This record gives sequence, C-alpha cells and structure tokens, in this order.
Amino acid sequence: MSATIPAEATHESGPAFGGERGDVSTRLDALAAAVEAARGRLDDELLTPAAELAERASERLRLSGEHTIVALAGATGSGKSSVFNTLTDLELAGVGVRRPTTSWALACAWGPEGANGLLEWMGIPARHQVSRMSMLDRSSDDQKLDGLVLLDLPDHDSTEVEHHLEMDRLVKYADVLVWVLDPQKYADAAIHDRYIRPLASFKDVTVVLLNQIDRIPYEQRANTLDDVRRILDDEGLDGVTVIGTSATRGDGIDEFKRELAQRIRAKASAKGRLNSDITASATALAEVGGTSEVPGIGPVDREALDVALLDCVGVPQLVEAIDGSTRRRAGRLTGWPVTRWLVRRTDPLQELGIDPHHSISRLARAAEVPGAANVQRAQAETAVRDFAEKASVGLERPWRDAVREVSTSRADDIVVSLDKAVVSADVTVPTSAVWWRVVNVVQWALLAAFILGGVWWGLLYLSDRSALFVQAGPEVAGYRLAVVMTIVGLAGGIGLSVLSRVAAWISGKTLARTAGRDLTEAIEAVADERVIEPVQEELEAYARYRTNIIRARG
Repeated sequence: MSATIPAEATHESGPAFGGERGDVSTRLDALAAAVEAARGRLDDELLTPAAELAERASERLRLSGEHTIVALAGATGSGKSSVFNTLTDLELAGVGVRRPTTSWALACAWGPEGANGLLEWMGIPARHQVSRMSMLDRSSDDQKLDGLVLLDLPDHDSTEVEHHLEMDRLVKYADVLVWVLDPQKYADAAIHDRYIRPLASFKDVTVVLLNQIDRIPYEQRANTLDDVRRILDDEGLDGVTVIGTSATRGDGIDEFKRELAQRIRAKASAKGRLNSDITASATALAEVGGTSEVPGIGPVDREALDVALLDCVGVPQLVEAIDGSTRRRAGRLTGWPVTRWLVRRTDPLQELGIDPHHSISRLARAAEVPGAANVQRAQAETAVRDFAEKASVGLERPWRDAVREVSTSRADDIVVSLDKAVVSADVTVPTSAVWWRVVNVVQWALLAAFILGGVWWGLLYLSDRSALFVQAGPEVAGYRLAVVMTIVGLAGGIGLSVLSRVAAWISGKTLARTAGRDLTEAIEAVADERVIEPVQEELEAYARYRTNIIRARG
C-alpha cells in the first residue's frame, strides 16, 4: 500500500528554518505535489519512499527547530559507544561485551526543552532517553552543545536483524550523520557499500571519525587519515570532515565537539539534511519520470484525429452523397423534361444503403453490416493510437504508457459512440424543395408550349404550300404566335434547366456543408470526451509533476 501525503505537508517552519516558509518548505511542498501528480503513473515502490519522506520531513519542520539530531553509526568494536559516553560525560552506553542486546538506540539531549517531541517522533523509548542540561557541561563556549540530540545507533554489522532494521530506520531522521570507523576496518566494504556510498548525496551533513587513532603509530596517522579521505573522495564524499579521535584518551574529541557546536549554532544541519533528502528523492523520481518539456496536443494533432474519425464513419462520403443526391433529385425535377433521362439513375445515398427519404441517421444501421464494423473499429483504434503517440512525444516510458492507456480507456466502444453521434446529429435531406416543384411545373408548361408551337408552326408551313387552311393566329412583335411559342418553349426550357442546375449545385453544396458541420461537431464531441480530454488530463498531470519535481530538485 502506498503512503499518502499528510495534511502537515503544508506546515509552519520552526525557528531553525526561519520564521517564514523557506526554501525547504517550498521544495517539500513541491515534492509532495509531484508525488500526487505521479500517483498511478510511476511505480508505488518509487513513490512510497518520497511520500514517507514528505510525511517525515513535515513532522521535522513542525517539531523543535532548536535541536540538531546527530547520529553515531559504526561497526562493532569501532568505539562508537565510547565516543557517545565521552561526549555525554556519562556512562550511558555499554561498551564491549556489556553492550545491551536491545535493538533500540540510546539518546541524550542537551537543553533547551522540546527534545521529547523529537525523540517520541523518532520512536526512541523513554527508558533509552536522557536529558543533559547545559549547565553540567564544563567545556569552553565554542564547545557548547546546547540543542544537541545525540543518538548511539546499533552496530551496522550486528548479527541481530533488529539492529539492522533499527539503524536503517533512524539514519533517515538524523540531521548529521557521524560514521565512526576504526583503523582495522575503515575500508570495510560492509559499511561503505551499504551506507556511506549510497548516502554520498548527504555529504554536506556527514562527518567521519577515525576512532582509536591512538592505536596507529603517530608518524602514520596523517597518512591513514589521508587514505580515509581518498576512499571517501572516490565514493563521491569529497570535502567531508574527517577527524582522528580516541575516545579513551580524548584525542580529537575537542575538535569533534567544536565541529558539532559549529553546526548546532549555524542551525543549518537539519535544513541541510532535509534539502539533501528532498534532492535525492526528487532526483530518483526525475530519473524515472523525466523532466522533459513536451509539446502536448497541437491543433494539427487534433485535426488529424478528427479527420481520421470522420473517415472512420464515412462522413466525407456521406457529405459527398448528400451533395450528389440533392443535385440529382433537383435535376430530375428542374431539368428540361426531354433530357431528364440523362440524369444519374442511382441515388448516391442509396448506394450507401440510406433511404434518401429518411434521416441520414440511417447511416448508423449501415455501419452495422458484418465486416464493415470491424474495419471501422480498426481504423478508429489506429487513429486513437496515432494521436496518443504524437501527444506523448518526449515523455518517459511511465508517462507515455499512461497517456496510451487513458487514450483507450474510454475508447473501447468508440465506433458505437461515433454511430450514436451520427444518429444524434439527425441530418436530413429535403425530398423536394418548393422551388423544385415550381420549376417542374414551369418546365412542363414550356415543353407543352414548345410542342404545341412546333406543331402549329409546322402546320402553318404546310398550309402556305398547300390547300390546307390553318389559322395563323395573332402576331407577337411581328412574329407568328406559333413561332414565339416554339422558340420560347425551347429556349426557356433549356435556359431554365441551366439556371436550375446552378441553383441545385448551390443548394447541394449548402446542404452538404451544413450536414458536414453538424456531423463534424458530433464526431468532435466524441473525440473530446473519449480521447482528447483524458489525454489532456494526463498531460496536465505530467505538467504539474514536471513543474514541481524541477522545483523540488532545486
């Protein structure tokens, strides 16, 4: 189960961290926000330590800022407990074979008050706590250790598993880590591989004591200390303070006290440790989640998805069919009756399986033809996958996978949703416009005038050359009425047919454009709900994660 970020992530800083919210608080809030943004995208095994750090650091900021937690860690026989006793001037920690077998650490706190809360927070039992009032400290002013909370951790190489667990747990709480090494095992891989090298990022809050230095011949001590520094430099802990000490004789103890007193007075150790923790945790998240800026969803990407989905349900073909069907039916009613047989016989809508006398939503039923649905689904899935790939360019794999997943999470039945969108658009094509019927009547009247005028004109022509008598009728503008009827009927019919064809073309384009707009809006609504919005939410989550992880890294 993953840890959750506590409400205390929005905290008030103690005196050690400044009266106002400082850099530590800001970075901690940013880390908490990055963890929440990455929840469900990055592995919980990576997020849980970061969430636990946020909780632990929030508590540390809330608790006493007047104390500095210093942990003494080392191997069996390093003299760690002797150093502890020497610093406290009390025989609190058993040494050698007298060391208790308990897995709990020992703690000694120098005033002021307020250390109890810290010790309880760290889980140190009351029986293993002692408060050493500063008035008992007889050291010089620069060695005053007011505000020190000193921990004597279990030996890291103990055979007791509980000792290992307790040490691993308490190392996380220390503001200053003091590694106590001995001349025989200062290069031992056990402590270097498991603790010192992995904690190299905490070098600013690390001190190394080479204890029992009295066992080394005086002329070899400087070389030995240099060798310790060389090993630490190779492990990434360059610049770490290294002090040679002898707890039994007191060599180097005053120097160590001054080092601690300086860190306590600066009140920077707790802040430095938290900063190091946050940096290490944020860096670990950034290595997996990345921090690259991504282009996101651009207008071209969205248009490509819309076009692909429109093609998937055949909207371009449908719009073209509406245009063709409108012009065809207009032509059959408004064209010159003599040439109407030249108009396309099959209605383009009927070729799509749609009754032109009903709603275009019948297309949804046509899409259910076996085989056609499978093709549509494959086309839709390909379009969605291509869109997700373009939207996730530049993302690291966890976020890329998350974008792909959400892009298809609501798109399982996208073809059904697209068909429903077509139905909801309910685009219709008028079966017969009023002007079509008016033109149709006029065309037949003109055809009748042409035929009657032509026959009458023909008869008049015969009567002029034979004994046949035919009434000539009145004249119009000096022309026989039969001639006028013939010419007007022919020219009017053909001219009206041309004008009607232009009007039908405009009408077809207008209807097709309207249908295309309505269908496009319906399809875009599906794309928004099923694909674009989930992907956009994921990209926004990444943007929040990226902004905060960069801020947390400092």
